[in-house]
Amino acid sequence: MHMKIAIKAAIAAAALITFGGAATVVAQDLKTITPGMISVGSDQVYPPYDYIEDGVTKGFDADVMAALGPKLGVEVTFMDTRFASLIPGLQANQFDMIASALYVTPARAQVVDYIAYAKTGGSLMVRSDDTFAPKTPEELCGKRVANLKGAAWVPELQKVSAEACGSNPIDVREFATSAEAAQALLACGADVVFDDAGVAKAAVVASGERLKITSTEILFPVVMGLAVKKGNDEFLARLKEAFEPLKTSEEYKVILAKYNLALPTDAEVAAALTESK
Repeated sequence: MHMKIAIKAAIAAAALITFGGAATVVAQDLKTITPGMISVGSDQVYPPYDYIEDGVTKGFDADVMAALGPKLGVEVTFMDTRFASLIPGLQANQFDMIASALYVTPARAQVVDYIAYAKTGGSLMVRSDDTFAPKTPEELCGKRVANLKGAAWVPELQKVSAEACGSNPIDVREFATSAEAAQALLACGADVVFDDAGVAKAAVVASGERLKITSTEILFPVVMGLAVKKGNDEFLARLKEAFEPLKTSEEYKVILAKYNLALPTDAEVAAALTESK
């Protein structure tokens, strides 16, 4: 059963926003699964991007949707869904969109439409008492590497393994959550964790410094996108219309800085959608 956590982005679907003195009705006719509400699929065991604290959805995506919701004049409800089930859930109309630090890839772009809203990358993390201190994926040959199941960098690691490791491949292990991957590392069930840079930083703090980040550069830089089901063109257009003025606002700059993120360039978005992954 999905856990539903609502952000009261607007009490009334017929909310009014004033532009240059003129009041405009916003999103009263926005077509969603539940009228007057946008349901959002999100893997809420992925801090600092998505997590639940005291029964409330928090993190980067909650902050983004809290800023975006009023511009659409709707209530925003998060549906806690494991990462590997997000796109299947969207395709099955279990929610209207995905806001879950979803990486933009050509394969995913075949089944969802994206609104690029941030960029991040990966980091390597080991136990603090370990002498193994990898900085690049090529140093992972023969190592047990814990990853989030379904993460976009998994095929990248497999590609490195095939091209650089020969008879000593990378043992890529996938876990349902980033927390489980980190726990496997602490329990010596893995040699290293490859995870999003922001997630890895949060994991180090949560572990009481029993973990450490050893990579010194962002690995496999990626663009993240809000995702809408392919073919839901009207909803996508309304979402884009609301997001465009938000992304260049001071409000959004503060949100990005809070999570050490940045807006991707048009060239980076184009590359993410076309490069072979």
